[in-house]
Amino acid sequence: MWDFSTDPEFQEKLDWIDRFLIDEVEPLDVLYPSVSVVYDTTHRVSRAILKPLQREVQRQKLWACHLGPELGGEGYGQVALALMNERLGRSLWAPTVFGTAAPDTGNAEILAMFGTQEQKDRYLQPLLDGDIVSCFSMTEPQGGADPRVFTTQARREGDHWVISGEKWYSSNARYAEFLLVLAVTDPDAPIQKRMSMFIVPKDAPGLEIIRNVPHMGERLEMDEATEGYLRYNDVRIPLDHMLGGPGEGFAVAQARLGGGRAHHAMRIVGQCQRALDMMCERALSRYTQGTRLADMGTVQAMIADSKIELEQFRLLVMKTAWLIDQSHGDPRKARAHIAMVKVGMAKVYHDIVRRALHMHGSLGATFETPLAYMWINIPTFGLADGPTEVHQVTVAKELLRNYKPAEGLFPSEHLPPKIAAARARYAHILNEHAAGES
Repeated sequence: MWDFSTDPEFQEKLDWIDRFLIDEVEPLDVLYPSVSVVYDTTHRVSRAILKPLQREVQRQKLWACHLGPELGGEGYGQVALALMNERLGRSLWAPTVFGTAAPDTGNAEILAMFGTQEQKDRYLQPLLDGDIVSCFSMTEPQGGADPRVFTTQARREGDHWVISGEKWYSSNARYAEFLLVLAVTDPDAPIQKRMSMFIVPKDAPGLEIIRNVPHMGERLEMDEATEGYLRYNDVRIPLDHMLGGPGEGFAVAQARLGGGRAHHAMRIVGQCQRALDMMCERALSRYTQGTRLADMGTVQAMIADSKIELEQFRLLVMKTAWLIDQSHGDPRKARAHIAMVKVGMAKVYHDIVRRALHMHGSLGATFETPLAYMWINIPTFGLADGPTEVHQVTVAKELLRNYKPAEGLFPSEHLPPKIAAARARYAHILNEHAAGES
């Protein structure tokens, strides 16, 4: 059955989210528009506002809905989560208010699947309660996200693992209570079996923050930098701090990415819809040279293109979410579509925000609207979770598996042999009519 409708009971929840975001959460965006404050659990004023909002979300049974009931969530499928994240994407603070902020969502899933009971008590529960934040420490300065060139190693010494090396762009490391670290444990193994995943407490001796790197939009002079450049100086952790088995780090890491990419994509849909809303309002409100913007053909084309592109991308993300739901816990079955979403996300975001910013003129180039904040985030979305080109390769490889080479010199759609075959198939009819005509 093919159905684009939303269950009425769930639609009521979505409508409540819309009202709650506008009335309660978006004011927090205006007061504290910096990512550094979002993840700083010691920032007292923002937490005094945040905690009551989180409790209200919990009362509405909308807290951490990506997790199962045994972990305090609702166990929603990817389609429902996509519809929720479409709304949450409009607000910087909304994911934290609703218990779905990255990288904590994926890290919580890894701990739930692979952590010991002691680790779950110490890290997972406070993470689910929103009392702490975490860090995913994977990429390295010499090769970005390419695991083939990772050099950070973990070696076994007695009852401990000893981690040494450097990690780059470890988001929120300065605020994290713990870090999940991907390190090489068998450098001679095939790439899929070369690395393992570890949990490292923030106070582990030898864990050094070389510096906090500001990404675009963060001010170095205001100490807003959130991307950690880390050095592991022979950091010793107990043997049970390996998550999964030796050599299973890549599989553990991938377990957190499939659904997460669909969530991020729908948040971008929400951001694009907000930009489109601003575009339409501006077009109806602004006049230039005696003509309303909305009555100009070029402006109408910008609005139409934005709506069409957004609708196309939204449907791709929703289909991807549906495919993940149908995969019964194996997101690899939706691998091609997850990659398609990642490829399309940055381009759609770029094109729609650029038009909205352009339509607002000089005002769009200031920080007096959300558009400038959107604009400076665009390059990141072409890099996070791997650059766009990597995912284009995935899409192509997955697609090409369904094809085979042409059997002869010419392609299978070459017309001369098709014409000959068609004439042979219907020769009796063609000959009969040819004789009649003569």
